[in-house]
Amino acid sequence: MSRDKASTMDAELQKVFGPPVPELYEAAAGPDASPALARALELRSFLALTEEQVARVRDRVHTDMDPDRDMGDLSADKLRADAQWLEAALDARDSYRVALGELLRTMPPPGQLARPVRMAQLRTTATLPPSPPAPQRAGAARAHRP
Repeated sequence: MSRDKASTMDAELQKVFGPPVPELYEAAAGPDASPALARALELRSFLALTEEQVARVRDRVHTDMDPDRDMGDLSADKLRADAQWLEAALDARDSYRVALGELLRTMPPPGQLARPVRMAQLRTTATLPPSPPAPQRAGAARAHRP
């Protein structure tokens, strides 16, 4: 599971939130967990998973390119496919790192709860002049004539 795998942003998370990552996951499961912590850990999990994918492709390419391997086993098509996988995984990793970094940079300092924004309510201080009296016949029903 990605919560057990290390990520390249774990030190940043600990710097911002305080406790190590495993303790942050425990805190996020509690009733008083902040939405920022939950979001940060969600992004961190995606990042850890993506970094694991990058490492798998890298290791596979290293194994395929081992100097002791038979050159007859090399496949340009397989290496091209691995290069595409690696590019996609690196793009995803970079996106998650940027998103997590932005979240950590823009969230309120730890211990400070986000306060709801108070909207100013405008109040009228002037009074309107009294309305003129309605005309005598305004709204009066017409009398029926015999």
